[in-house]
Amino acid sequence: MHKMNSIAATVALLVALSSLRTWTASAETIVEKVDLLQLSLEDLGRIKVTTVSRKSESLSGAAAAVHVITQEDIRRSGVISLPEVLRLAPGLDVARANSRQWAIGSRGFNDLFANKLLVLMDGRTIYTPLFSGVFWEDTDTFLEDVDRIEVIRGPGATLWGANAVNGVINIITKSAKETQGTVITGGGGLEERGFGGVRYGGQFTPNLHYRIYGKYFNRDEFTLTDGAAVGDGWWMSQEGFRLDWAASEINRLSLQGDYYYGEWDGKVRRHSLSPPSMVSDNFHDQSEGGHILARWTHEFSSDSDVAVQMYYDRTDRRFGIGREIRGTFDLDAQHRFSAGERQEIVWGAGYRYSADDLTETPDFRMDDPKVGLQLFSGFIQDEITLIRERLHLTLGTKVEHNDFTGFEVQPSARISWTPLDRHTFWGSVSRAVRTPSRSERGAMFYSDPPHSVGRLPLPALIPASGHPGFGSEEMLAYEIGYRLKPHPRLSLDLAAFYNEYDDLYNVIQLPVEFRLSPASQPYVLIPVTVNNALFGETYGAELSATWQPCDIWRLRGNLTLLRMNLHTRGPISSFTEESERDSPRHQVSVWSDVDLGRHWEWGVSLRYVDSLPTEFVRRYTELQTRLAWKPSDNCEVALVGRDLLHAHHQEFSPFLFSIRDAEVDRAVLAKVTVRF
Repeated sequence: MHKMNSIAATVALLVALSSLRTWTASAETIVEKVDLLQLSLEDLGRIKVTTVSRKSESLSGAAAAVHVITQEDIRRSGVISLPEVLRLAPGLDVARANSRQWAIGSRGFNDLFANKLLVLMDGRTIYTPLFSGVFWEDTDTFLEDVDRIEVIRGPGATLWGANAVNGVINIITKSAKETQGTVITGGGGLEERGFGGVRYGGQFTPNLHYRIYGKYFNRDEFTLTDGAAVGDGWWMSQEGFRLDWAASEINRLSLQGDYYYGEWDGKVRRHSLSPPSMVSDNFHDQSEGGHILARWTHEFSSDSDVAVQMYYDRTDRRFGIGREIRGTFDLDAQHRFSAGERQEIVWGAGYRYSADDLTETPDFRMDDPKVGLQLFSGFIQDEITLIRERLHLTLGTKVEHNDFTGFEVQPSARISWTPLDRHTFWGSVSRAVRTPSRSERGAMFYSDPPHSVGRLPLPALIPASGHPGFGSEEMLAYEIGYRLKPHPRLSLDLAAFYNEYDDLYNVIQLPVEFRLSPASQPYVLIPVTVNNALFGETYGAELSATWQPCDIWRLRGNLTLLRMNLHTRGPISSFTEESERDSPRHQVSVWSDVDLGRHWEWGVSLRYVDSLPTEFVRRYTELQTRLAWKPSDNCEVALVGRDLLHAHHQEFSPFLFSIRDAEVDRAVLAKVTVRF
């Protein structure tokens, strides 16, 4: 009933508002769509990014391994979810664990809760303190309203704080002024049972614009390696709005909010004493949440501005063996100004309060089920022009105080050198930390043994518990990069890195206990806990290239190389060192986009992902294609095929909570998009 009421209310509201706009609306009020193939590579290099320095700068001159996914990239890819979009970025490991869950990481340490990757959406942090990661199944928006996604590989902690260790993903949506008119999209097919969305944008006054949207999808279950069905189908609906007010030439206000609700079936691993073992159990759960965000910007001059942002986020999430209700309040302010002709300074401060209420079960307990966490932070960054338009040095640091480990300092130094107009060299040295999660400090749950553990002589249960003394993980990162445009139709982007880690998450085994079940069956209890006894280094390189042989054809390619060497000091690790091979050593992907005349587009992508030996996931190669027909500028019909080379294949196999050995099924879908 909740599902039908939500969808009906959304559709009714959007249809009513869209009817206010006539089909004869003037061309000035409809946002024009710029075709990717109409932009030169020089234009693409001048795309502005804000995540690297918390201010606008050109992509080609940024002193970081940054990649921008544009709205046109999203449209031509044919994807219908944010995690799929991220496959377009080099250096990211994007793996689907089951129909609902994704493991997304950067430069190693990938997991369902990749705790070293920070994700932002319009300045709002999407990161749960419970598990230190992102619930990607709850992270969504109306994809047609995404302006760009800025992906930084490498640390961004100096500006964005703890947990921005191996990367930052910043999802930036368009302003309400840029999304005027109506967009209706929908479709379905194999795996995607059905999906649709409506967005309407209008204006109250010439300076006050708004948009509202609603969307819904229903996804089929996946298949196990033995051919059985996983039983993890799910659906979700989401609604949202945005207001943008240009109060004056120097003052701008923005207000936006979203609400989502979804339900899913699935399997979870629970412990049993009859007989002693971990068993798969079916469950039906739900998740709902929402947020509201306000932002004010004031421009003193072209070289000076101030921005203040505030949001409140609330989630009510069930995850098979427990429930988390969380409310988060966040306040952030920053000021940018010039200090003379050669220095530009950005500084700011922030405060966050996050309170949770956790429901415990026999399979998941917390030392304290209700906790409020505070985070205080401040940062400063100084960009110094050593040689105008040629050589820039950026120094900065962030200082934070959290309730777990106290003060954390995260400095960085970056340099960018452009000896010639089409050549840019850059390098950086940064320190970043990953602060503990609630579960690492005080959770108790039961775990499956890792894949590499063979058969034991007796049945075994593995209770895992957090440790109140668990501290922050530390990283010292060294990066270099080179951007080159040897020809107007060819661009290359190379980044290499060497990261030193210390005090990493480590699992240690406690003394084994022999017990009898209620039915007098003997079994062993192998308790484990965590500490910071792991250290090591990772290194690798990422290459991306774009080549446009002719005006109607563009080719893109990415190559990622990764090596991880992890070691344990002190007690022997039970299995944490094996995370060396939880991320692929090699990834290769190639995309081709071509315009077949005025009304047709065809895109093909091929990706190769190396094996994950510790999870017994084999290397695989997959193909995706999209054929689109545009009978007019405002209508598009697309046929998309995903994972076409195999009926089903495995990408990731988690050993906590979720069912193992789920495989991604081949999918074909049709999508229709109409704009007016």
